[in-house]
Amino acid sequence: MGMYHDVIRNEVFPALGCTEPIAVAYAASLAAAQLDGVLERVSVITDPGVFKNGFAVTVPETGGLKGNVIAAALGALIARPELKMEILSGADEALLTQAKQLVEAGQVKVALAKERTHLYIEAVVVRGGREARAVLEGGHTNLVRLECDGRLLVNAGDEIASEDSHHYRSVLKEASFADLVAMLDEIDQGDLEYLKRGVEMNLRVAEAGKQLTKVGYYVEELVRKGFLLSDVVSSSKILTASASDARMAGLSYPVMSSGGSGNQGIVAVLVPYNVGLFFRIPEERILRSIALSHLVNAYIKCHTGDLAPICGCAIAAGVGAAVAIVYQQAGGDLHKMNLAVNTIISDIGGMLCDGAKGGCALKVVSSTDAAIRAAYMALNGHGITEEEGFIGDCAEQTIRNLSRISDVGMSLVDETMLGIMLEKRFMRATSG
Repeated sequence: MGMYHDVIRNEVFPALGCTEPIAVAYAASLAAAQLDGVLERVSVITDPGVFKNGFAVTVPETGGLKGNVIAAALGALIARPELKMEILSGADEALLTQAKQLVEAGQVKVALAKERTHLYIEAVVVRGGREARAVLEGGHTNLVRLECDGRLLVNAGDEIASEDSHHYRSVLKEASFADLVAMLDEIDQGDLEYLKRGVEMNLRVAEAGKQLTKVGYYVEELVRKGFLLSDVVSSSKILTASASDARMAGLSYPVMSSGGSGNQGIVAVLVPYNVGLFFRIPEERILRSIALSHLVNAYIKCHTGDLAPICGCAIAAGVGAAVAIVYQQAGGDLHKMNLAVNTIISDIGGMLCDGAKGGCALKVVSSTDAAIRAAYMALNGHGITEEEGFIGDCAEQTIRNLSRISDVGMSLVDETMLGIMLEKRFMRATSG
């Protein structure tokens, strides 16, 4: 199995709900599944990125409740880790009632591990007087340690890299865009069917989101009232915003994620799909372009990390979508791909991530718009070059420069942002 399949297997999968609280639920379920008896306590520790992304997002199957705490409680009660990122599909009214009772009684806690710089979730569950512990690291489903009553059941070893424990990523990080295009040669009929399943899944959630009076609704209203043209750019923005609206509102529809993120999956899949459809690109070429979109998204995440201070929809999925549109109309033209990457990163590369919540749909709209614009400019031979700002002389260098800005220049962003978010929570609690 080649690199393409390694990436897709680990980075592109169905997810029900925002992937960070769902990963918390999954970790709790892994630990709880090792035990029998009445659930007594759930304690979770997460890195700042997971803590931030699960802070204010609505969790599916909870009747509109938000946050990592209710996700941890439900995951531990469901205790069916085989469901992975669709773990909450195992919830029902009785389990939700129990979860609420546990949370209200203070038996479920989620704490922040400020020292963790990459994705990290540690769940300790006490059930029937016994204790189990599960640790995910480097990926939303990447189990590196599992213990029961102090007995080691799973241990990925001490060789886990500080960046992540997905070994293929070290190879992918050193790849070129020419290598990414070459990986498309590995695609077979089964892969095309899986990619098509992702399109269908994400279209379904977009249709559900159109029933909400949220960001997608208002973008569509701008078209109806003549503020925006009725064109492929507007229809793409309505599609992606509506899908994000549905996810962030906690509707019980799974999406095909990309890079471990549902919103990134929405942009990476639906933007090239809708644009390809508009220009009557053959279906197989559209699906291959979506595969390239996933590969580019994963490639960028290797440089910036799973949960960077900058918005993944903007600087990973949006870039992937732009490259996919170029591929649809110009094949593996690396010069035009470079222009598209440089242009969109120059445009929205500084967009901050302040956690998962309803406002993410706005960032999805901006990413969609920027991706189509950058691709169009590149297809016509125009784009931002290394003469401007932090842009490099090729796509790979621009991404490395962006990673440096994120890691070094923005090293205090998450800490500062979390401080603000926690202060707001404290003020609401004390004023209520």
